[in-house]
Amino acid sequence: MESQTWPVGFRCLLLLALVGSARSEGVQTCEEVRKLFQWRLLGAVRGLPDSPRAGPDLQVCISKKPTCCTRKMEERYQIAARQDMQQFLQTSSSTLKFLISRNAAAFQETLETLIKQAENYTIILFCNTYRNMALEAAASVQEFFTDVGLYLFGADVNPEEFVNRFFDSLFPLVYNYLISPGVTDSSLEYSECIRMARRDVSPFGNIPKRVMGQMGRSLLPSRTFLQALNLGIEVINTTDYLHFSKECSRALLKMQYCPHCQGLTLTKPCMEYCLNVMRGCLAHMAELNPHWHAYIRSLEELSDAMHGTYDIEHVLLNFHLLVNDAVLQAHLNGQKLLEQVNRICGRPVRTPTQSPRCSFDQSKEKHGMKTTTRNSEETLANRRKEFINSLRLYRSFYGGLADQLCANELAAADGLPCWNGEDIAKSYTQRVVGNGIKAQSGNPEVKVKGTDPVINQIIDKLKHVIQLLQGRSPKPDKWELLQLGSGGGMVEQVSGDCDDEDGCGGSGSGEVKRTLKITDWMPDDMNFSDVKQIHQTDTGSTLDTTGAGCAAATESMTFTLISVVMLLPGIW
Repeated sequence: MESQTWPVGFRCLLLLALVGSARSEGVQTCEEVRKLFQWRLLGAVRGLPDSPRAGPDLQVCISKKPTCCTRKMEERYQIAARQDMQQFLQTSSSTLKFLISRNAAAFQETLETLIKQAENYTIILFCNTYRNMALEAAASVQEFFTDVGLYLFGADVNPEEFVNRFFDSLFPLVYNYLISPGVTDSSLEYSECIRMARRDVSPFGNIPKRVMGQMGRSLLPSRTFLQALNLGIEVINTTDYLHFSKECSRALLKMQYCPHCQGLTLTKPCMEYCLNVMRGCLAHMAELNPHWHAYIRSLEELSDAMHGTYDIEHVLLNFHLLVNDAVLQAHLNGQKLLEQVNRICGRPVRTPTQSPRCSFDQSKEKHGMKTTTRNSEETLANRRKEFINSLRLYRSFYGGLADQLCANELAAADGLPCWNGEDIAKSYTQRVVGNGIKAQSGNPEVKVKGTDPVINQIIDKLKHVIQLLQGRSPKPDKWELLQLGSGGGMVEQVSGDCDDEDGCGGSGSGEVKRTLKITDWMPDDMNFSDVKQIHQTDTGSTLDTTGAGCAAATESMTFTLISVVMLLPGIW
């Protein structure tokens, strides 16, 4: 029986408190105000009024009635009101911020995994097909994919340069081991001459150009996408800690804590009153709304366009096939290349030596060479789609933030007595203004002056990243790729059309078909020795993978990608 009467008594006390708080007249004691003031850690209760008295020194909470506030209490309340506001902003944006930051980290991690997987495929290709040159080729492969990662995550490296550097370093190996083979060793000077001659004799045909085109189309959009996500996090961090004007601080104090001075500790502001205060305080922030909307729309457009040869997953996981095509082409034209190199570099002086080989060590099979299977539902494209679908819900986040705060956190429910800025009332009778700076000219609660330089800076950054996102979206005619960063002004124009040279699945390409084979090529439970053959769709050749391994190459293939999102000076 006793356990049932306690909740009833508690509800009665609460009802009495609500009734008392709805009556601004007849407050006999300031005890409740003192307790709440101390509970909020706003200061010691010593010196605070025990009962209402005149407050001639108050600056904001001015009233003809006796007050429970002093000037020092008013100053503490103003600080508390600003802190409350910041907390409300952070709470409102926390889900959005987590959505973007979580996906930015997930995309970066997925890209790192793809880069590692593509590197493994390429080293396995050399180990199983071109064993004599595999150990030397591994260093060039690692350097290439390290550069891919650095570029993706914002470093000032040039894709054209690292693609050329890879094929430059590959040609001497192909020449020494396939075109002019033997257990021999040419001098460093001669190898350097072969390397320099690569661009003149074109041993790999148009394949380096195809790689440059595919890398340009796929890497730059992904790089820009990641940078845009980090800007989104920066925008939210900035608005979470926005500085409030003096006029806004006074309005927040009046709305949230001036009722306490009259003993109305449980009374919330009227909805219309709250809207005027919040729309005034967040007027500059509301100016972000059209740019934030365009930012999300541009992210969506770029994400939708990143498929085919614009899809980094497709490009990276097919890279080793292009490398194999390049080596085969050089091998087929070996006699012609031999004559050209002899004419340019002369005949080499060769000395007998032992050719380094890939020697397979069973104990190291599980370290480095095992590739990760990828579920079709875990592709980058599907992750981007899910992310964009969630992000689309926040397109009008900044335009509706003031209204959201009043409805969810601050204002009294419909039909309840509420604080109208002066007293307890049934409703707020002043004019209600809209959102944005222009709408604040008639705001009776907050005077909005000028512009906010911090918000203007954020708007400029959003405009810039929107231009980048739209510039990276493939168009039907031409797609202009501007080299980012302050280090260069190179402009590369890449055709938006898909042809055989792009490797889009035209005659003789076969890359689109092979993507599915590669993705599920080596399950986690399959040993390297279990893999018998890799069939090439376009050449019809068979790569023997039995009896050989890559322990030597495996030891040196530690992936040293610096996974730091570097923000470029040109954007940030």
